[in-house]
Amino acid sequence: MEKLGAEQLSVKSAEMRKEILKMTTCAGSGHPGGSLSATDIVVALYYREMKHKPDNPLWGGRDKFVLSKGHACPLLYAVLADLGYFPKEELGKLRTLNSMLQGHPSSTKTPGIEISTGSLGQGLSVANGMALASKLDKSDSRIYCLLGDGELQEGQVWEAAMTSAHYKLDNLLAIVDFNRLQIDGFVEDVMGVEPIADKFSAFGWNSIEIDGHDFEEIISAFAKAKECTDKPTVIVAKTTKCKGVSFIENVCDYHGKTLTSEELQKAIGELDLVCNIETGEER
Repeated sequence: MEKLGAEQLSVKSAEMRKEILKMTTCAGSGHPGGSLSATDIVVALYYREMKHKPDNPLWGGRDKFVLSKGHACPLLYAVLADLGYFPKEELGKLRTLNSMLQGHPSSTKTPGIEISTGSLGQGLSVANGMALASKLDKSDSRIYCLLGDGELQEGQVWEAAMTSAHYKLDNLLAIVDFNRLQIDGFVEDVMGVEPIADKFSAFGWNSIEIDGHDFEEIISAFAKAKECTDKPTVIVAKTTKCKGVSFIENVCDYHGKTLTSEELQKAIGELDLVCNIETGEER
């Protein structure tokens, strides 16, 4: 698959944000906020960084992605459908009975999902196991794990962080979607987690801080992570909740609240300016 450049990734992200908003509005439920904040990161992973084969999801040489913040699955579903893991028509069935697209990722229902997630705090532990297995198999596959900043309030994350460093899992890259908001409000008010990079460094990690919406910085950070040996790397990506839609950016309610049909059309209009295309029909 051709690796996209920064400008192409920006357009692709706008397209994915539109799909996230369409499917959550259609479902009348879901989590648009954290999906929109992490869009640029996940798009850069799948369209540039990771080795994977949509026509062979279980290909042995693939890199693996663990969406620890499983409520952001609308983002992952949009990307997987766009890449051809399953038909795009399935996006309109988000959260419906017997759909392959459940409210949290299910590895038994959805092609391309490595592990069922949703109970926060567990993803890094699973990623550790995958990274250890990859080393035992003498494979060059890398493991990527996306965490939320509010999720860092879970103690298991830090137990897993100790394990990653102890076993020198340099084939593991954790990414923190640092959008500063969680379901109950600002992370610093609920239970402060900063300084995130310093904490991971103290646990024995290679820590990198970036603007999570700047593709040049994202691409550079991925390259630096690959250069680091004998320790895992974490990228603390500073992002904006609901990024890409001006009238809901940094609005806590949209962690788990969907747009109305009228709001959806307004949002698509904004995103179309990035895509430089005419608005299509709403699904």
